[in-house]
Amino acid sequence: MYKEQIDAYLDGKKEEMLEDLKALVRIDSRRSTAKEGMPFGEGPAKALKAAGAFMERYGLTVKNYDNYVVTGDYGTGEKVLDILAHLDVVPVTEDWTVTRPFEPLIQDGNIYGRGTADDKGPAIAALYAIRAVKELNIPLKNSVRLILGSDEECGSSDLEHYYGIEKEAKYTFTPDGDFPVINLEKGRLTKSFEASFPPSEDLPKICSLKGGDKENVVPGKAEAILEGLEEEDLKRAADKAAEATNAIFLWSREGNQIHLNVKGTSAHASTPEAGNNAVTALLHLISLLPIVNCEGYQRLCALSRMFPHGCGDGTGLNVDMADEESGALTLTLDVLNYTETSLKGAFDCRAPLCATDENLTEELKQAFENAGMTMEGGKMVPVHHVPANSSFVQTLLDSYEFYTGIKGKPLAIGGGTYVHELERGVAFGCMSEAVDNHMHGDDEFMEIDTLMMSAKIFADAIVKLCN
Repeated sequence: MYKEQIDAYLDGKKEEMLEDLKALVRIDSRRSTAKEGMPFGEGPAKALKAAGAFMERYGLTVKNYDNYVVTGDYGTGEKVLDILAHLDVVPVTEDWTVTRPFEPLIQDGNIYGRGTADDKGPAIAALYAIRAVKELNIPLKNSVRLILGSDEECGSSDLEHYYGIEKEAKYTFTPDGDFPVINLEKGRLTKSFEASFPPSEDLPKICSLKGGDKENVVPGKAEAILEGLEEEDLKRAADKAAEATNAIFLWSREGNQIHLNVKGTSAHASTPEAGNNAVTALLHLISLLPIVNCEGYQRLCALSRMFPHGCGDGTGLNVDMADEESGALTLTLDVLNYTETSLKGAFDCRAPLCATDENLTEELKQAFENAGMTMEGGKMVPVHHVPANSSFVQTLLDSYEFYTGIKGKPLAIGGGTYVHELERGVAFGCMSEAVDNHMHGDDEFMEIDTLMMSAKIFADAIVKLCN
């Protein structure tokens, strides 16, 4: 109904919109040491102040919540819609090639800089969507609030503070994900496990093993120290393991010990198929070696059976399950440390709607007990799910389809978004799975056309949801 007006208005504000985004990108808003009145350090607080000034300039009613979040309201009726974005960013490296991380650059239809895609660009798109509705005097029966946080990348304690004061709106979307709409985020079960055993003096033996340091990252490297093993036996087993796992095995000898290194490919634990797990590849190799059958070696071989290399669906632990709406379970062994008297590790599981603590958590706990290991207690984080047939999801899909001409279908993901803890929250834009924005990586960028289209889609959704 208002498409022509919204399009013309936002097209006319393109340069201004990009300048506002550049101003935010220039602020290094990585979390740092807390100071008085700055719970996440100077950078995030400075970003909130700048964004609050933008919202105030454009006529929104602004409130700062103790430098955890800043909000901007528009409309006079009941607040029914919250749009939730964040201004903090992840760390940077020295390996950027197009520009420096906090020196925004427009090139070849893209805007480069840390935060352009995650999540300063989407935040500016949402702000300009509200500005368009306001300055075009499009009538709203209910009001909308833009919530800009500053701790999404380090645990979302900003939202914990905010929702300790305010109530969740009837509808919430975050432009911190993919189009068309993410309405389902799998449940999560991340647990540690451990075992103790007597040392063995017999040779050959495994002296130590370690791999992985984050529970939610498929490890790309692993290493072990072996003692009393003939290199011919290692080479024979390594050739077989390399063929089976596609991992790279390298070693060197120091006296009676062999230092073994394994190279795979790291990936996010929610998409294990994108990586090549170096820890499970190492376990596969160890299971082929003529190691003395002591208790420690038995535990390692058990782990190799429980987490077969290349199998990320829980089959080795008999918890493989899937449903039509949320897809298949994923389960990855991401951390393992072994000595001659103990081992400790951690796994990450992303669970579909059909998973429960009875058919997943308890089954895994029993499997570890049967293998002589103890799993950490506690329940799974439940699935976050807003039904696909809800009027909210369908309205967002309608706005997406209206502007893109593409039939949209709700997405289920293994990762978590900024709205995972909100009962009625979904992720809506600003990216698509087809474009690699280098989010969290070097040379992060946002396609300017996508940013502009997102602002228009958001404006259309605001008008529909607030009426």
